[in-house]
Amino acid sequence: MIAWLTLPWIWLACALTMVAVWAIAIRVDNLGYVDVAWAALMGAMAIAVAVSGHGAVLPRALIGALGALWGLRLCVHLFERVHGEPEDGRYTALRKQWHDRKVLIFGFFQLQALVIALFAVPLLAAASNPVELPTGWIVAGVLVWLLSVGGETLADRQLSQWRNDPTNNGKTCRAGLWAWSRHPNYFFEFLHWFGYVLFAIGAPLWWIALAGPLVMFGFLYRVTGIPYTEAQALRTRGQDYRKYQREVSAFFPWPPKHSD
Repeated sequence: MIAWLTLPWIWLACALTMVAVWAIAIRVDNLGYVDVAWAALMGAMAIAVAVSGHGAVLPRALIGALGALWGLRLCVHLFERVHGEPEDGRYTALRKQWHDRKVLIFGFFQLQALVIALFAVPLLAAASNPVELPTGWIVAGVLVWLLSVGGETLADRQLSQWRNDPTNNGKTCRAGLWAWSRHPNYFFEFLHWFGYVLFAIGAPLWWIALAGPLVMFGFLYRVTGIPYTEAQALRTRGQDYRKYQREVSAFFPWPPKHSD
């Protein structure tokens, strides 16, 4: 049985939290704090799902612990960037597009709360798994989690080191994983959700967990991820980034091409 009644409570808690985060972001003039809050709330949501789930202890414990660790790592990484730098150009452009209307920005923050509740659905499916002992699927899920979070951490570190070198100003990062994918952090974020699919196998409605990676791919590839990030990159790095687009895979890691 899936604890569907958990969903409205998750949404309500996230919506109320986002009201406070919106007020802070407006006051400090930096909308980037929405990303910090999103990561923190996603981790908290994983714990809530684990506690309220009706499945065996093992899959619920893995969902709660690994989901919280993933959210905490991402939250700390984003906070270090947002707190120590000017507002991300993506949000500056969004402000300009919306003429800095606070009601539209408020709606954007509330949309993030709704998205968190949406991503609770695949976790709830996994938390209903009645399998009590470790299986090959459970082990595979842990390995996928380790690979994806490790890969995302490495990609973030490589980009941070690149950005901290003043000689790289105006240039596009091609260090390490960034030579094989224009968005390796997004790719590993997408891959991470397959871990919960593997944790769900054995549950009556395990296939619902497939919504996690599928919806995340849609958001990252077509909605809030790559389109906004690349638009900002083109504004700031122009021809250098266009060359990067011609040579490096947009999402899935692949050996780079060489163009003139």
